[in-house]
Amino acid sequence: MDILNEFDCDELHYRYALDESPKGADYAFHVHDKCEIFYFVSGGAQYLVEGSVYPLERGTLLIMMPNEAHCPQILSDERYERFAVNFPLSLFDSIDSERRLMSPFTKRLLGRENMYTLPGLETLFEKMGEGADMYEKKLNLTTSLLSLLTIIRSAFLGKEKKKTRIQTPAESIVSYVNEHLYEEITIDSLCSRFFVSSSKLQRMFKHSTGASVWEFITAKRLAAVRGMLSDGMPAGEASQKCGFGDYSSFYRAYVKRYKEAPSEKQVKKEVFS
Repeated sequence: MDILNEFDCDELHYRYALDESPKGADYAFHVHDKCEIFYFVSGGAQYLVEGSVYPLERGTLLIMMPNEAHCPQILSDERYERFAVNFPLSLFDSIDSERRLMSPFTKRLLGRENMYTLPGLETLFEKMGEGADMYEKKLNLTTSLLSLLTIIRSAFLGKEKKKTRIQTPAESIVSYVNEHLYEEITIDSLCSRFFVSSSKLQRMFKHSTGASVWEFITAKRLAAVRGMLSDGMPAGEASQKCGFGDYSSFYRAYVKRYKEAPSEKQVKKEVFS
């Protein structure tokens, strides 16, 4: 992977990257505790978001809310080029206390209405990464992001109300797991509920999310804990609220995922698309 431009400004993360010969194994399922905007420039790929499959073409823009699982799938060895920006829901609270700009992220179901076709935004994304120093980079990124969020909100409000489509079996399983994310969930209980074998369940889930059932549950629980830690909640309380019955198991999973202890305040760079 060639990262053409990448930097962090406080809670903002910007990346412009390309792969001349992408390999699917290099792109894993992941979950963030921040919002993400992904903009596709070129390549042969599709995107999985909470069980929904989104085909990618030049000008495709995807949005992911905090704790919304997503995974790029490489379909060919074509040059894979894209932009990604990550930021907290609270970024513009000082000027938008009602978070109307964030409605495309918060006023929808997980895995639904993630995709927009908005060609011609490459210049705006490139401007986000410009700046002679970090102060100027943050200024350009913030002001450009404000403009982009306004564009996305207009597109979101302009979407026609569509009839609710019937969920696929895989989407139904993902939805159920999300609804009961912090409860005790087992493969056997899911198999019984959805009348499928263990092997078929795991195969369907992996195909639609890019992760196994337990990888999905653990990653989403950890991201939720991370958000609570940012709000000042003690690690033990946060882990219990998010379904980790055993603190030592939670601690090991957290350190493995984030390369730091839950008590540490320093936020490490996460894996972005």
